[in-house]
Amino acid sequence: MKIVSSLALVVAAGWLSGCSTVPDSQITNIPLHATSVNAGNIARPIMMPKGNATEFWFAVSGETMGSALPGRLTAYIYPGSCANLGAKPAYDLNDGPNARFYSSASMQYFWKSAPVAVETLRAGSYALVVRESPADGRQSIYCGKLS
Repeated sequence: MKIVSSLALVVAAGWLSGCSTVPDSQITNIPLHATSVNAGNIARPIMMPKGNATEFWFAVSGETMGSALPGRLTAYIYPGSCANLGAKPAYDLNDGPNARFYSSASMQYFWKSAPVAVETLRAGSYALVVRESPADGRQSIYCGKLS
């Protein structure tokens, strides 16, 4: 089952990047690592510029047991690293619109945007954190380095 989910994630990321009008050299795959409360699941966002902002397209497998359905995942950019996050997020990615799609392979697809240029995120020391919804306890379920 994990192989099928991994394959679906790769296909989705390829499809999303193929539909972009951004040159491939400006699209970055961000490796996210599942936290201990979400072990065994995978997430693979891509980061790309959109003017002076940055868009993130996510493909996420699974959520922790007991999640409210449909799940609503939140995302934040923190200064620092996953091992040492800053005290508060530098960017909250949850104020703008986002889209969610569900598939039979237990994958969620959604997008978020940040009001900061890709170059700033790549040059700085930032971590992308995905959390459960407040209704599910706001636990961090994925984290990854942006640079």
